[in-house]
Amino acid sequence: HQIHLLDPSELLRPEPTFADKNPSKFRDYSVDTEDPLKERVRRTYRQMHLNQTVDFVNGKHSTILYIRCNVYQRPPLASGRRARWLKFNTIKMTVREALEKLNDLVDESDPDLDLPNIIHAFQAAERARSEFPQHDWLHLTALIHDLGKIMAFYDEPQWAVVGDTFAVGCRWGDSIVYRDESFEGNPDGENPKYNTKYGMYAPNCGVDNLLMSWGHDEYMYSVLKHNNTKLPDVACNIIRFHSFYPWHNGGDYKHLEAPKDEETKKWVLIFNRYDLYTKSEVVPDIEALWPYYQTLIDKYLPGVLEF
Repeated sequence: HQIHLLDPSELLRPEPTFADKNPSKFRDYSVDTEDPLKERVRRTYRQMHLNQTVDFVNGKHSTILYIRCNVYQRPPLASGRRARWLKFNTIKMTVREALEKLNDLVDESDPDLDLPNIIHAFQAAERARSEFPQHDWLHLTALIHDLGKIMAFYDEPQWAVVGDTFAVGCRWGDSIVYRDESFEGNPDGENPKYNTKYGMYAPNCGVDNLLMSWGHDEYMYSVLKHNNTKLPDVACNIIRFHSFYPWHNGGDYKHLEAPKDEETKKWVLIFNRYDLYTKSEVVPDIEALWPYYQTLIDKYLPGVLEF
């Protein structure tokens, strides 16, 4: 079916009635040392920006620096996350089982919501269903977009699971949250192979050829492909790049875009209406919604998946 895309400029300025709070109040990363939620978010990003390097993501051994009481501590070397997770040998479960597992997860990087992630999944899915009732693949995409966060239950720290993503192997985008201070100590910033505008990439190589910081986006995209999902490619790309805010929202990395990336960006911006602006304290009736969403799971991602 033909889908009429929304103007991306409008997607960044939704009407206040679209959310339970003014859209300007979302994604507030201001520093307030007296606010426990804001400090939790800032600490999560500090760990992420300190430790997410090319070697950490790509399979070589890297030294990880943890911050505890302002002291750097060096635990044992960690293998690259792609090597660790893309074997898909962690657990087997259905989509529903994975979603229900998110009942026990609160995203430590999210300044907008302090509720279990499964609630956000249904909030996003129901908004997509309301706006595009005829496109069931989009409803399921919204429901499962954060399923990769199950890594947090299998010894992956949240700073390598949640939060905004960014490209590693080139200069960090200017719009990355806490950009001015939180990358201090990351060795890629001192590496001439990685700290320039293009770094290890060619001009206009395309966002799908970037090595992204490790997190739930790239993992769930890989899980979908590994399990031969029947979701369309656009759905998989939405999941892969929905947290790449420095690109689709901040305007960074344009020099690495390929022409085809503009279409991906449009879809991600459409999806962000459901991902970002539906976060609220209003809890959907999940049990009543399960039968409908189970039909979509059976259609596009049935059975037991390998994670």
